[in-house]
Amino acid sequence: MVKKSGTNKAAAKAAKKERAVQKTARKEKKKVSKAIKPEDQDDDEDLESILDKIKREWEESHTVTEEVVEGPPSKRANATLTACPNGNHLWSIGGEFFSEDGKAYFYNDVLRYSPEKNEWRKFISPTCPGPRSAHSVVASPAGGGKLFLFGGEFSSLFQNSFHHYRDFWVFDIPSHSWERIETKIRPSARSGHRMAMWKHYIVLFGGFYDPGYRTRYLNDTWVFDTQEYKWKQIEFKEADRKPSPRSGFSFLPTSEGVVLYGGYCKEYVKGKRPVGVILDDTWLLRITLDHATAIPTFKWEKRRVPSSAHVPSPRAGATMALWSARGMGVMFGGVTDVERDEEGMESVFWADLHAYHLENNKWTSMNLKRPKKAGSRKKKQARHVASNTVDPEDSKNENDKTGTSQTKTTCPEQDVDDPELTKPMTRYNAMLAVLRNTLYIYGGILERGSREYTLDDFYTIQLDKLDKYSCLRSMSTVIPEDVESSSEDESGSDTDSHNEDDSDTDEDNDEISSDIKNRRARAKKNLKQGVETEEGNAPSSEEEPAVAAVTDLRAQASAFMNASAQNGGRSAEDIISTPAPGETLAMFYARSREYWAQKAHARGAMDSRGKQLRRDGFGLAEERYTEYKPILEEVEKILAEAGLDEKEMREVGRDVGAVPSGGQSRNRR
Repeated sequence: MVKKSGTNKAAAKAAKKERAVQKTARKEKKKVSKAIKPEDQDDDEDLESILDKIKREWEESHTVTEEVVEGPPSKRANATLTACPNGNHLWSIGGEFFSEDGKAYFYNDVLRYSPEKNEWRKFISPTCPGPRSAHSVVASPAGGGKLFLFGGEFSSLFQNSFHHYRDFWVFDIPSHSWERIETKIRPSARSGHRMAMWKHYIVLFGGFYDPGYRTRYLNDTWVFDTQEYKWKQIEFKEADRKPSPRSGFSFLPTSEGVVLYGGYCKEYVKGKRPVGVILDDTWLLRITLDHATAIPTFKWEKRRVPSSAHVPSPRAGATMALWSARGMGVMFGGVTDVERDEEGMESVFWADLHAYHLENNKWTSMNLKRPKKAGSRKKKQARHVASNTVDPEDSKNENDKTGTSQTKTTCPEQDVDDPELTKPMTRYNAMLAVLRNTLYIYGGILERGSREYTLDDFYTIQLDKLDKYSCLRSMSTVIPEDVESSSEDESGSDTDSHNEDDSDTDEDNDEISSDIKNRRARAKKNLKQGVETEEGNAPSSEEEPAVAAVTDLRAQASAFMNASAQNGGRSAEDIISTPAPGETLAMFYARSREYWAQKAHARGAMDSRGKQLRRDGFGLAEERYTEYKPILEEVEKILAEAGLDEKEMREVGRDVGAVPSGGQSRNRR
């Protein structure tokens, strides 16, 4: 019993000791926690400051600067003009401009036009897509209105490097801010494609990809779900019918799906230069929603060609804008390349207006309507009687007041009420958008002779009235009248009425043009006489080496000028691969970049891609330019002796280096 009692006392003592140790540990822990509490507060404060910093950086990157600008965008092509889905505005994004000296400028600005105020505003955001052209934009009314942008292209100043985008962005209209949408699965990089909004799906089709030596056209179909934010490629069976590869087509939504019309592509045949093909077929991408799962199914159906006189002629650069109030697509302008002979093609430009009924596959010619005036016949008869009984003295006094000559009054009067006089000039690749019942037309491209002109005029027309066009801003582009136009103006528009100047100005221009032509003719004559003299007078033995070198160079320059003056007898390859007088290396490479890339690819650079291929192509172009440089300098001396300045020499070079159009312009893509 005693032994047992001692054991209990020892256990109690051990337990007491253990409790004391635990109490001491708790005190130490409490003391430590009190000591480190200020540091914990500092950590919390650091975390808050980090979150505040992240918030400030996000706000700075999403801060949008808004400013009023003077007018429509500057000269540019291949931009987008989109009607606002939830308001009375137009949105213009991006574009490109190529200057006369071969420099390329790309834009990424976002501009909004308000018709009620006739006001343009520019929105600048640190987070936004890069500069680009030939991209595609589609509008959605969800969330207050959004603009979705995919793809496009960009090049360096002298087109030495070229890039296709495959990024996808959304522009929130209420906040005017951009967000990039990152997805693992998405379409490949491309330009010239089209997108259409069907319910909450974005449908994307076609386009092209240009790695530098050959343009590859696409015909894949993609769908983006704006609710799940996922891309999906639509796979079709091998036996299923579907549109051929193309770009620059019309792509408009209907209740049944999306309608595709027209487009452009190039055919490549080994040993021959690429041939542009204008397409005029029509397809319906029928979209059917499953009632149980709401999952869409897709099927391409080719529509028959309507048998109607209102069907427009096949053309490129005439993408339709959606007139949703009437379920129509509205087409303006375009260009048709007509085979003239074996030497080349002739381009016909249009300024006509057509409407395509999306549901029933019918075309309508949208001709301007002459205004009706009550009693116009009686007034016309009264004017006729008055003109026969007017007093000669009164007529003389009236002419003195108005400054109108007697001979001019005898000419037929011009009908100032003719709506055809309000038409914009012919063009292709104009940017179109329909807002409510008004069609807006901005810019476009016009070719005259061997030159391309980027336009910047801004027009509107009431589609439900079709009474006249209204010019909101006149064109600032100067198009010389002495340049021979390649268009026969078969569209019926009075193009000359937009380009006429005063008679004195015309006479001055004719004199200047005639003077330049005379000096060019004298240069050729002097050159010919100089060569004949050099051949007739044999030099002395001492002068023979130097004179022979000069004579040989002058003879080569003579042969070069004679061959250049007869472009019709030269092949397209010879023209594009030969530098022209007054042309710098950069200008020469800018117009022949694709040709030299193809040459580099064919000469063993089969594995080269992108920048390396362009470097190889530039090296070949530089070799060619160096080879012709002495001859070109001699030609420039001859032209200078004839009195031509540097600008006129470049005009000669522009004519010499002109490739027959035939759809070879990059804007045909």
